[in-house]
Amino acid sequence: MQRHYGLTGPGTDDGVFSIEKGQVISGYPVGIMLLNVWYPLLPGNVVNAYTYDFPVRMRVVPGSNQERMHGGDPTLLQDLVDTARELVAEGCRTICGACGYFGHFQRQVADAVDVPVFLSSLMQINWIKAAMGSSRKIGLVCADKPSLTPDIWESCSVDPTGCVIEEIPRGGEFEAILHSDRGSFENSKVRQQVVSTAEKIVREHPEVGAILLECSDMPPYAADVQRAVNLPVFDFITMIRYAHSAVAQRPYTGFI
Repeated sequence: MQRHYGLTGPGTDDGVFSIEKGQVISGYPVGIMLLNVWYPLLPGNVVNAYTYDFPVRMRVVPGSNQERMHGGDPTLLQDLVDTARELVAEGCRTICGACGYFGHFQRQVADAVDVPVFLSSLMQINWIKAAMGSSRKIGLVCADKPSLTPDIWESCSVDPTGCVIEEIPRGGEFEAILHSDRGSFENSKVRQQVVSTAEKIVREHPEVGAILLECSDMPPYAADVQRAVNLPVFDFITMIRYAHSAVAQRPYTGFI
């Protein structure tokens, strides 16, 4: 497929442009694959369009839910591949996920399409580690620790050695997100659980030099986490912005 990567505008819009037959929309550099969930999707959430200052195209993966995705259900693979290909056909130049456990399928989906694929926030682990001193660790706040199985690390091509992994405690308000069964939650309580989990990591492991929020529902609280632990905080949105910057480069202008 011929894909137009250049920025168009005054002085850059001459010449011949082409598009694949069947593509009836344009201007969405980032495609995001979603789960079928039932709870509020706040600004900052991967699935809220106000999170971004660039266009994103979102599409629900048929038959998907948290149980199947967290468990890496292999029968989801074809629907994931089909959804990714549909987004690419609509002009998306990178494909991202909306749940850290999409990482079970990272390698297979990347092999199935011809654009960069960033399905899980976990993909940032290696370069966060490379950016810090060798004695420092990453504090990983996750939604479902048992689902971080060896295959998800392998699929995402990351090494979890040096990560301190802490799950959001069960029994609190975050359960409304984890179970996706009531369509509401008390935001201050969810915020408190995310922040206190990060604080626990740093309190018990002073060698932690950065926090990674695994879950796509945690970025709305990233600033609160950073204020509480006074460390760099990475999440799904840092990854998606990174992906966007690579496929939607803009020329620099200014005075010399």
